[in-house]
Amino acid sequence: MARNTLRAESGVRNLSDAQRAEALFTNSIARAMQVLAAFHHDNRPLSLAEIAQRAGIDRSAAQRIVHTLRTLGYITRDEEDRGFLPGVRILDHTLDFLRMNPLVQRATPILLELRRNVRERVDLSLFDGQRVVYAARMQSKRETFYATLVGHSVPTFCSSGGWAIMARLPEDEARDIVEASDRSPFTPRTLTEVDEIMAQIAKTRARGYSIAVEQILLGEIAIGVAVTAPTGQPVGAIHVAGSLSEWTPEDFSTRVAPLALEAARAISQT
Repeated sequence: MARNTLRAESGVRNLSDAQRAEALFTNSIARAMQVLAAFHHDNRPLSLAEIAQRAGIDRSAAQRIVHTLRTLGYITRDEEDRGFLPGVRILDHTLDFLRMNPLVQRATPILLELRRNVRERVDLSLFDGQRVVYAARMQSKRETFYATLVGHSVPTFCSSGGWAIMARLPEDEARDIVEASDRSPFTPRTLTEVDEIMAQIAKTRARGYSIAVEQILLGEIAIGVAVTAPTGQPVGAIHVAGSLSEWTPEDFSTRVAPLALEAARAISQT
């Protein structure tokens, strides 16, 4: 079954017993982050019991943490008092990340110029292992609500940016990411077989950019170009997405790829 929505990473990353046993590791902070992460995969307010279950903690601990976070403004009750929601103060930290991230800072004017030239949706994603996370989204005339939100993520294994990023990694490292991914399809055309995905990564490596047709959304074509650090390591990607009702893959590549490559080089070299 194809997936319909894209979400943030589920919960707190899996940590080893050794990591949790480190002297500097604070379990109470980890539990608070698990509570905040409980909202990642829901579109509605959560009850205290649901928060506890999703966070993997008992109800008593959840009650204390929720009360503390509510007092600080990081959790709130919804308007109809049906449960809890993230609070507005979380946005303060999102702003801090975006305004202090040097990649986002130097990419923004370049992406704005790219958006003016291609007149299609332009995104900047950041590499985070098995997913890429959108840090900038410049929409076109066709966008849905979810396609405009910073912080959404898509799997590395099937996104245009993900293919472009993996093409800059050693082949065995890219294969490890693909093999470790949940390769459930988003559309009937999503590639899920490891060797098929690796073949697309090889094609991306050869031409310098990826072409993903209906991998995430039906009717969408996307080109991805990796953004690299001074060491050459991929740190993110530019995605440019268009509609198959307006573009053939060949015409879209001819029009968009040179501009996206130029923008990625400018961001990487700045």
